[in-house]
Amino acid sequence: MIAATPLLILPFILYNLGMIGILGSGGVAVFEDVILSMTMLSGAVWTMSVGDLVIVIALLLLFVEILKATRVSSKALLDHLLSMVLFIVFLMEFLLVANAANHVFFILMTICFIDVIAGFSVSMRTAGRDVSIGL
Repeated sequence: MIAATPLLILPFILYNLGMIGILGSGGVAVFEDVILSMTMLSGAVWTMSVGDLVIVIALLLLFVEILKATRVSSKALLDHLLSMVLFIVFLMEFLLVANAANHVFFILMTICFIDVIAGFSVSMRTAGRDVSIGL
């Protein structure tokens, strides 16, 4: 069961912990806090906020989720089902919770949607290769 748990639940938990104030100042303002600032060779200043870091973490986990989708086992179906449930929870929170209606949460929800679509697509493609017709 733990292997079938979608990894994108981690950014969801991080966002909600930040939203209730456990990660910092509290509310969605914590996602605007700058954690890294670098001056580029062009002279421009590049900054990374907490929200940007959560999005990068989610993208890395999306890569792992797509790799997980290539396995053919009974756990794969449960993994896809739980990913769909997670997306529905993302969508419900986006629509119903005022602090979730911002760009960071929307991008996290979009990443979760891509996980659902890519998971089913990759699994169907992989399952199609495993079917052999004996004549």
